[in-house]
Amino acid sequence: MSVSKGARSMALVVLVGAVAACGLPRSGPNKNEIFAGSVLREGDAFVVTVNSRVTQATAVTPSLGFSNSFLSAGRIGSDVIAPGDRLTITVYENVKDDPLLGNSGQRLSQLTELQVDGEGFIFIPYAGRVRAAGASPEDLRNEIAQKLDPQTPDPQVIVQRVAGDGSTVTISGSAGAQGVYPIERPTRTLASMIARAGGVTIDPETAIVRVTRNGHTGKVWLLDLYENPQLDIALRAGDQIVIEEDTRAFVALGATGAQNRVPFESQNLSAIEALAIVGGLNTSLADPTGVFVFRNEPAEVANVVLGRNDLTGAQRMIYVLDLTQPTGMFEARDFLIRDGDTVYVTEAPYVQWQKTIGALTGTATAADSLANAAGN
Repeated sequence: MSVSKGARSMALVVLVGAVAACGLPRSGPNKNEIFAGSVLREGDAFVVTVNSRVTQATAVTPSLGFSNSFLSAGRIGSDVIAPGDRLTITVYENVKDDPLLGNSGQRLSQLTELQVDGEGFIFIPYAGRVRAAGASPEDLRNEIAQKLDPQTPDPQVIVQRVAGDGSTVTISGSAGAQGVYPIERPTRTLASMIARAGGVTIDPETAIVRVTRNGHTGKVWLLDLYENPQLDIALRAGDQIVIEEDTRAFVALGATGAQNRVPFESQNLSAIEALAIVGGLNTSLADPTGVFVFRNEPAEVANVVLGRNDLTGAQRMIYVLDLTQPTGMFEARDFLIRDGDTVYVTEAPYVQWQKTIGALTGTATAADSLANAAGN
């Protein structure tokens, strides 16, 4: 039994209709669909073309730094004694035959590893409890000498502070060597203490230094700490120093080299850098006129961008970058990506056309095969 050409055509029409109804696969919405969601078209997002004014208004970067209480704290001397420190006391007596502290004929007496107790005192034979905390070794030397002088004439006293657990800080996180470190002469400031702990084990570009003191916390970028001497704060006993990695990220979707959640690789990340990180635009798919950045923008920024003052709460914003414009690449270079942004690149119109042609060609072939099969 043979099948007429009319029947074959009818089968083709039915199959093409089925393909059209199902829709063609694609990476996401096209430009027209995105613009259809604009507030101007009764949507719920503001669609804004990026220019120099928009770039400047949206250039909001994380505010890191130390409060005045951190910045104004002066350096403490490494020789200031604190509870928990260990001391070595050496006493020279002018009495040879019957010294107060030593054996007969021994004029030098040494008391090693004396730990300052929790109340700040040490015990010296014949001098009793002597307050050491808060004093320098020189101050303590004079104090001990005065207390011993009535019992042994003109004693000569030497006080040495050994690294103890009195004036210490804790370093944790991505430090070279986590631990408890004493504040000593070479390590009185934050940068020197980090160096003492072996630096950091993560990329310095994304390393953040957090310091907690008396319930207050401040944090700075590691590179800013190295570049700005003012941020190299003086340390205090009990400081907790944590080295942590920046957790900001953006999502790349659409006709890019990769679709993924991507961590930031530097303090500031531009749109052009974000595209470069994911392999740039897919040259066989991407529409360079349709690079979009989706963001929930704080009201204070959204009002400036839109030239309004009546918006309250976070606003859905869609920023449009056209890389084919004379200044398009410059705008993409200057527009900053922020934590939580979605960078989306639309497919070029001809891509959907190619997909349609491919679908129709495949459908026609299938229809012809079905018709031939039916004819046989």
